[in-house]
Amino acid sequence: MRIYGFAPVEEKDAALLIVGSMPSVMSLKDDFYYAHKQNAFWPMMAKIFSAPVPETKEAKKRLLLDHKIALWDVYASCVREGSLDSAIRAGEKNDFDSFFKTHPCIRVVLCNGKAAYDAFDKSSPVPVLRLPSTSPAFTMKFDQKLAFWQEAIKTYL
Repeated sequence: MRIYGFAPVEEKDAALLIVGSMPSVMSLKDDFYYAHKQNAFWPMMAKIFSAPVPETKEAKKRLLLDHKIALWDVYASCVREGSLDSAIRAGEKNDFDSFFKTHPCIRVVLCNGKAAYDAFDKSSPVPVLRLPSTSPAFTMKFDQKLAFWQEAIKTYL
């Protein structure tokens, strides 16, 4: 079954772009990025920016946008059963060429995990970095993931 991702969380002055691969089943059901309660993404962003963990879609968007971070996925759509990145088939990618043209302040692309990094076009006009996946399926301790993410975000903001 073909599934479809979300529109980007964005403002024209974004300095960082974080990309995942494709929303999980839970995120698609909740209609927003990183909805699985065990995904470390929102707790890490809150910790990095010394903010409470956002609970609502609007609070999540505001946390990113207030810090000049855009969020999107590599794939606009794909065929996938379940949530595993390894199950992605027939992926249709989002139009990042247009995205970079309309977001000239982007300094770096931070890929949330190996699948996003492997699928992202490395000929982008800015550096593309692979960070540890925030998914609970990637078994690295929270503090270790946080250290990588914090360093990358602080370096480019």
